[in-house]
Amino acid sequence: MAAGLILLILATLGYTLPPPFDPTPMTADPIFQTLPAQPPSEVRPVAANGKITTQDVTVYAGDGTALGATIRAPITPGRHPALIFVQGAGPGARGEFTTQAEWLARAGIVTLVYDKRTVGYDFLNRDFGLLADDALRVLTRLRQRPDVDPARTGLWGVSEGSWVVPIAAARSEAVGFTVLVSAPNVSPMRQVTWALSEQLDRLHAPSGVRELLTRAISAVRMNFLRYDGLPMLRRLHQPVLALYGTRDPSIPFVESSQALTGALAKGGNTDYTIRYLNGADHGMRIQGGPLAPGYLQTLSNWVLGLPGTARPAVHIAGATPVQRYQASDVPSAPWYAGGAVLGLALCLAAGGYVVGPVAEMVVRLRGRQLAAETNARIWPPIRRRFRRMAWTGLGLLVSVLAFITLLVLFSVNQAGAWPAVLSGWLVIRILALLMLVQEVTAVAAVVSGLREGWRPSRSQHVAITGVLGSTGLLLIAGAYYGLFGFPW
Repeated sequence: MAAGLILLILATLGYTLPPPFDPTPMTADPIFQTLPAQPPSEVRPVAANGKITTQDVTVYAGDGTALGATIRAPITPGRHPALIFVQGAGPGARGEFTTQAEWLARAGIVTLVYDKRTVGYDFLNRDFGLLADDALRVLTRLRQRPDVDPARTGLWGVSEGSWVVPIAAARSEAVGFTVLVSAPNVSPMRQVTWALSEQLDRLHAPSGVRELLTRAISAVRMNFLRYDGLPMLRRLHQPVLALYGTRDPSIPFVESSQALTGALAKGGNTDYTIRYLNGADHGMRIQGGPLAPGYLQTLSNWVLGLPGTARPAVHIAGATPVQRYQASDVPSAPWYAGGAVLGLALCLAAGGYVVGPVAEMVVRLRGRQLAAETNARIWPPIRRRFRRMAWTGLGLLVSVLAFITLLVLFSVNQAGAWPAVLSGWLVIRILALLMLVQEVTAVAAVVSGLREGWRPSRSQHVAITGVLGSTGLLLIAGAYYGLFGFPW
């Protein structure tokens, strides 16, 4: 009865504490209900069979960081348009875009792919302005080549790179055009939250899983998650080609294109082309395999046709996209659920589980007799309970971290199966309930022992306070993260 009452209290606590999160259904925009087909001139066949040269060079960034790069150029005489690939999130090895770079070079476009910096860029801290400076350094190097047309030298950015490219273009008129592929155009926080929500729906995850992830994300403090790229898009005056896939589970593609057109309109830029490719995913591929039909043709025809292709007859065309939910910002976690407080609580919990055995060991090393050892009927069973509680608490923490990591990997790799999600969630809920029952029964055992005349020693007082207090902290944290909510 006591466990049931506490369970009800913890479930209520989880429901009432902020921040709540419930994605809003997307209102259909009339523009996107039926898009016109791409003009035939944009997807006409391209002869990508010319001979090319390949050259590896090194470009030094402003802080002296060496950026390895590969330039592929057609052998045909004269000046050619040029395209620089700006990579998305992750380590960014230049080999990732070899297929595209070679194809475009054989079609008559000079291409450059470079290694993303590792100094000043990591999982927690990302400076898009610094990455934009790198892109401009590479651009300057490429424009010096005699076979490159400086007026038609531009930047191509995918995903995270589409936050970098507008910054570079706004800073320098040397950027002749921009290509934005799978550009979120919302904050990284909204993009990640939307992508995770889409994956959870696809994996048929229970509602509690969404609550767990949302509250975990709200406690994350990364300097770039709230970045707003719209001001830079408003300063973008170069021609823009934006390409989206209708099967992209990583970005809110309808909202993204709406944000792009709104920002360009405020900046007075009408030289934009937005195209939706049927079946294309985040990397412009079909289910992670071959490149989507029409992608390379659309890109090359647009670049080769500049400046004439800068102002299309139809701004938005292609396959009709369908976005079910709006991308929503996750409210910042309250002070008691922030990363610092959560870290402190976990440290206290870990210390509480350890302090009992340490105190008992110190007493033994000093050669003192534990008073409780004279009562072998009471203390040993309680000590065994405490050990099981410590292992349960550790198992719950590891399970939650592994489960969140699994969901993030599923989202990033666009993979996963619903049995894995449901099984992981079931394990977490069972461990949370087990921890609750262990806490209640351990308190009952201690109270019963005290009533029978047991007088705990100082080290045993430390163990009792540490283990019961640690488990209590984990129960409260589990309540906040929805581990005791209903329905299951």
